[in-house]
Amino acid sequence: MARTIFVNISVNDIAKSTEFYTSIGGTKNPQYSNETVSCMVFSEEIHVMIMTPEIFKGFMPPSKTLADSNKVSEVLLCLSVEKKEEVDAIINTAAKGGGKADPTKLPQMPGMYGRSFEDLDGHVWELMWMDEEAAKKETTGGGEGKGAAGVV
Repeated sequence: MARTIFVNISVNDIAKSTEFYTSIGGTKNPQYSNETVSCMVFSEEIHVMIMTPEIFKGFMPPSKTLADSNKVSEVLLCLSVEKKEEVDAIINTAAKGGGKADPTKLPQMPGMYGRSFEDLDGHVWELMWMDEEAAKKETTGGGEGKGAAGVV
């Protein structure tokens, strides 16, 4: 059985963020959603829980403070897509929906293509497509001997 990941992020406006994540391919699961939380399903294994800061803080250790994702990087999130064209399509949709396309220039590696976007609350998401054969060649000695991050 495949494991499921629930990415939990704090957002300022549940309705707007639900609309944004729907526009880039998520489906709202009403069973786990209400006026303070939306469970956005991207695949059977990937769910993004968007929640108000108040709800998010309830899951945090009391000694920690909530990061302002517009000012600091809290985490880099990366999702793979099946077709190279999907990367550009989702980035363009994110930008049209109020997100910011390409906040950083991602390194391009043989057999891989990626771009990033910021959501409405400044969370950075990377999208990555990989040509499995080219990447395999690169990481198993058929290429320059560099690993997946381009590091020897």
